[in-house]
Amino acid sequence: MTALTVNGRPLRFDIDPETPLLHALREAANLTGTKYGCGTGDCHACTVIVDGEALRSCLITIAEAEGRYVTTIEGLSRDRSHPVQQAFVAEQAIQCGFCTPGIVLAAAALLSENANPSAAEIRAALPNLCRCGVYPRLVRAVERAARVARREETISAAPAPGISAEDAARAVPAMDRGD
Repeated sequence: MTALTVNGRPLRFDIDPETPLLHALREAANLTGTKYGCGTGDCHACTVIVDGEALRSCLITIAEAEGRYVTTIEGLSRDRSHPVQQAFVAEQAIQCGFCTPGIVLAAAALLSENANPSAAEIRAALPNLCRCGVYPRLVRAVERAARVARREETISAAPAPGISAEDAARAVPAMDRGD
């Protein structure tokens, strides 16, 4: 059994230790924010943070992740108040959203290491493939997130979080309640 900490919670996986972390997160832990893109590490859609480093979860096995701390998009901030999440919305750096979790996590890892990255450093830290082509907005969003994290700027409000996972799990359609 493989043990690691995911989004602050200890998890044990009773699956083949050679299973890619991507599949363990999506299929065994039901953390579907981590996206399967190419399976070869080229697109970076599956990026997660492992011990503070942005890694492609399709290229690391759960055996290699044993004992490590993994953060997925679900664990970055429950209320979407992380500066990167706020700045991505404010800068409209999201199109279809498929690549967004991986890019957000890569940006968060960058900002945890470098509080004031240059545009060139941002582009180097975000090799993610975005088929919608929002690259200029990504750089602006990360620059803005850095200013927010350094408390040089504020964003008026976090994006509306919608329905929490707990509330969604408790919701029962009216016809099933006997109404």
